[in-house]
Amino acid sequence: MDGLNKGLRKIEVAVRWDPSPAGQPSTDLDLIAATYLADDPHGDPAYLVHFDSRSPDGTITLNRDSKDGQGFGYDEVMTLELDRLDERYARVVVGVVIQQHPAERTFVSVRNPGLRIREGYTVLAEDDFGGVLGATATTVAEFAREGSGPWAFRAGLRGFEGDPVDFTRTMGAAGRS
Repeated sequence: MDGLNKGLRKIEVAVRWDPSPAGQPSTDLDLIAATYLADDPHGDPAYLVHFDSRSPDGTITLNRDSKDGQGFGYDEVMTLELDRLDERYARVVVGVVIQQHPAERTFVSVRNPGLRIREGYTVLAEDDFGGVLGATATTVAEFAREGSGPWAFRAGLRGFEGDPVDFTRTMGAAGRS
């Protein structure tokens, strides 16, 4: 029956958090997806998708962007249409960064954060960022395939401490063996 497995097709990654207390600077979490070429799956990203960009082919889109957590339900939502992604891409890593304005923040200061990754109505992973409280950014999911085979999902948060720009350059290195 393995020949019938089409793997993952259309994925939704969603992040939520509560607004900062009155009088405090707003908290801004951002979803980021990095795509990696088959001939260099752990090198530099081929491209990034985040709050002010999009994938060149429209397969990865940020459907909802919040700067303060004042949304209904999930504040940031990204869709990854893996079944439409060109075969030259073998890996997609998704992360969450905390915008660092006006002072450095880590996940311990984010009120009521949550993560949900699903395909259709099937929840693949949920988390509250409790394992990365001292981090300023974290990877949340990795999707990979061999050749033209089906996409597979690897859950797990891997925290990062430092500048969000540095995170986008190194977020795919976390999966190196």
